[in-house]
Amino acid sequence: MSPVNNDPSNDAAEDRTRPLTRREIRARERFLETQNQEVLPPPVPVHFEPAEVPKPQPAYVPDYAPAAPEATAHAAGLRDHGVPNQAAASEGAAAHGEPVQADEDVQQHDASDAGFLQHEDPLQHEDPAQPFDAAHYDMVHPDDMEHDDAAGYDVAHADEFHELPAHEEGLEHHHDPELAYEVHDEHPAHDLMATATPVPKARSKKVRRRRRLVALLLTLTVFVTAVAVGAQFLKPLLGMDKVSDYPGPGTGSVTITVAPGSGPKLVATNLQSQHVIADADTFVAAFTAAGGELSPGDFTFRTEMKNSDAVNVLIGKDTSKVMYFALSAGLRIGESLDAISKGSGIPLSDLKALSDSPGQFGLPAQAKNLEGFLAPGEYRFPLGTSAKDILQKLVTSTTDELKAQGVTDPVKQYQTITVASIVQAEGGQADYGNVAGAIYNRLKPGNTETNGLIQSDATVTYGLGTKTFHLTDAQKADKSNPYNTYANVGLPVGPIGSPGKTAIDAAAKPTANNYLYWVTINLDTKETKFSSTLAEHLKYVDQYNAWCAANAGRCV
Repeated sequence: MSPVNNDPSNDAAEDRTRPLTRREIRARERFLETQNQEVLPPPVPVHFEPAEVPKPQPAYVPDYAPAAPEATAHAAGLRDHGVPNQAAASEGAAAHGEPVQADEDVQQHDASDAGFLQHEDPLQHEDPAQPFDAAHYDMVHPDDMEHDDAAGYDVAHADEFHELPAHEEGLEHHHDPELAYEVHDEHPAHDLMATATPVPKARSKKVRRRRRLVALLLTLTVFVTAVAVGAQFLKPLLGMDKVSDYPGPGTGSVTITVAPGSGPKLVATNLQSQHVIADADTFVAAFTAAGGELSPGDFTFRTEMKNSDAVNVLIGKDTSKVMYFALSAGLRIGESLDAISKGSGIPLSDLKALSDSPGQFGLPAQAKNLEGFLAPGEYRFPLGTSAKDILQKLVTSTTDELKAQGVTDPVKQYQTITVASIVQAEGGQADYGNVAGAIYNRLKPGNTETNGLIQSDATVTYGLGTKTFHLTDAQKADKSNPYNTYANVGLPVGPIGSPGKTAIDAAAKPTANNYLYWVTINLDTKETKFSSTLAEHLKYVDQYNAWCAANAGRCV
């Protein structure tokens, strides 16, 4: 029976002389890299004796300092392969008195080591009696192993390999699911690491702050630009760029025609479309504030005028550069020609000569002059406009209104204007339709009540050349007066004045009724009473006489 060797020194000596296995080589490499720091908690409770943490020591400088290039190559080998090459390992082992395992022995462990890398649980150590050592964990990926290494490593070189980038790269690329762990290195970098490539530092806070500020300024600039561009597109849609009035006084010359019956809004729209005024709404407000009345005619404006200046043109206050005159409804031809002469500066004789030749204005042969065809209203003509052009404009306005009511034949037009002139003189505007209807009832054949007589005082006075409301029996019986509708059957020989649009429309389209008589009982209000019999009519005549008695001097 052999004696039991209980001397630990013998075991240690035996371990030093025994060739290291591949697994022990890897375990020692791990030990050198981690400085005996655990990187993974043991799978089972294992008691560890507290170890004194060694104080940082100066980097070991080997006796063979002149061979520094080899050490550098040695470190490069670690970076390239993750483990030292075989020759360097052999030299390190020989330098420390450790036996080097022959290549054949290393080759004998290839198959078993490969199996360990792929299948063997690293937590189950080969020797159950040996305490757990984190250094036995393999940190080198099998793909990084290009040849077998059988040599051990000197502990003195541990600091040289402690933080080499090759080992860190090996840790990053090692994907064995059973070896999930982290390496915590709290040791300062060693001198040999001075030759390693430093890890780039994080960007400076000032740089990041400056970039954030630049990004903010760019964003703000883009936002402000977008708002400015959007506002330019929105202004026309919202009316924000709309000009309410021009500064004036304007340039050029623009002639605007105001048709009879046109309202201020229509005229303002036309002025805006011709660029005379800036805004129709503000112009209408200015026109209303001026208290003016709109009259038909031609008006000369400038482009881009002030609203107040354009209003003055329409209401007749700006007469310095135009010929202006106004004709009231019901005026007789002499009154109309006189007003035209005064407003235009054209001699009255020239105007009368043209009026006495109505054929050149398109009137039928029965017309003796332009009576009834000089349309009422306010007119403005450019300076230098001829007399014929002025009269033609007034006649055309009347014939256009007749055509608008469906009266196109010249003879029929003349008859209609004649009836309209009587309606204008005899009744109030509200009663024009009924007066026209009563006149046509009197003209109907077979009328035994009036026997075709219109019996209008206004026609008699026109023939007499007077404007009286009271006629004598002799004047009513005078058949020599071609305008005497008491003595002569039918219409008078021609119009007795210039009817307005409303009277023309009533004569063209009279109100259907059975009236034969009418009388205005109030000259101020133009209140008119209608009747179908003479007896009823005489009662209304008494009311008229009573009004005249109450208003002395009015009924003369």
